[in-house]
Amino acid sequence: MVSPALPADTAAMRPGFREFVVLMAGLMALNALAIDAMVPALPAIGEALGAASDNQRQLVIAMYMLGFGTTQLVYGPLADRYGRRPVLVVSLVLYIGCAIACAMAASFPLLLAARAAQGAAAASTRVLVVSIIRDRFEGAAMARLMSLVFLVFLLIPMLAPTFGQLTLLIAPWRWIFLGLAIFAAAMLAWALIRLPETLHPEYRRPLSARAIWGGARETVTNRQSLGYTLAFTLMMGALIGYLNSVQQIVFDVFHRPALVAIVFAAVAGPMAATSWLNSRLVERIGTRRLAHLGLVSFTLVAALHLGVHRIGESLWLFVALQGLNMACFGLASANFGALAIQPLGHVAGTAASVQGTIGTICGALLGIAIGQSFDGSVLPLETGFVLLGAAALVIVTLTERGRLFGE
Repeated sequence: MVSPALPADTAAMRPGFREFVVLMAGLMALNALAIDAMVPALPAIGEALGAASDNQRQLVIAMYMLGFGTTQLVYGPLADRYGRRPVLVVSLVLYIGCAIACAMAASFPLLLAARAAQGAAAASTRVLVVSIIRDRFEGAAMARLMSLVFLVFLLIPMLAPTFGQLTLLIAPWRWIFLGLAIFAAAMLAWALIRLPETLHPEYRRPLSARAIWGGARETVTNRQSLGYTLAFTLMMGALIGYLNSVQQIVFDVFHRPALVAIVFAAVAGPMAATSWLNSRLVERIGTRRLAHLGLVSFTLVAALHLGVHRIGESLWLFVALQGLNMACFGLASANFGALAIQPLGHVAGTAASVQGTIGTICGALLGIAIGQSFDGSVLPLETGFVLLGAAALVIVTLTERGRLFGE
């Protein structure tokens, strides 16, 4: 089902479906690239700026994620008042400036401050992409589009560490941040030329405390919105825990630092595959059924992985089981987001910002807890996956009043 039509002149400016998918994915990829390209560079950054321990270097990723979570509440109400396009343009300009500041940072605290600011600027991409998609689509069609966007978006974790490693072969680590600035400038130009305003005129909301509070309250009191937002948050905690831990696992547990980019790609590949599969099946099988299947499978695979760890595992067995876990994550995550935003199309910007804030900040804190628990083994990561998967399953079961796999 497609949302109400926009004025004819605006509709005529729209990019075609394929271009729209790639444009949305590219905007979301600004965030993924800013996270994943850092992984191979963390030792070099720590050595250059005096961050002695591996756990301290994790803060390059963690501070970005915290910054990403703090400003989402700002972007949603602004986008509901002024439209999606102007808010996107301003935030991309800020992202470019922060990436350049990261490249110029003279100390580790300054880098962390710039990373937090970069994450705060990038937060607009999460809010606005979800809002723009919800402006144009709803129901299973929206879940299908979000899966396709997520599919293209997932190619970034497969390529970003390679980008980071290749950059380090020919230039200092600071050029990774300059590369982020160049990519953001390209996305800014594309959006300026090809992306029209998608906010429906009848959904434009005043920028007042009463209107913002009303939209936020509706978001957190709607049973479906809250339940699937919390479930998505727990899944994000698992993903961020993996991102925080994987470099140390490959380097220190399996002693194969040269393979970190290959491990990233091998684990991300199955997640991309299930996102594509979801886009093909969701309109036939249903958003809930696929989301619940992904979550149940995620929890079971995590429990299996934890059991295998106690017996002993090689790097490639770790990659195989972690990839299977991420495949289940890919099946659930886009559908969780679609289910959470589905009943709130009339306040999509505010709803996306509230859901994104909860998901990102709480997910980042859970991921930091997993990452900081690293003890020279994969046990903290695998235990975290089991606990978070089980908790998400409980929340979804309560949200659906015990009726899983229904539509």
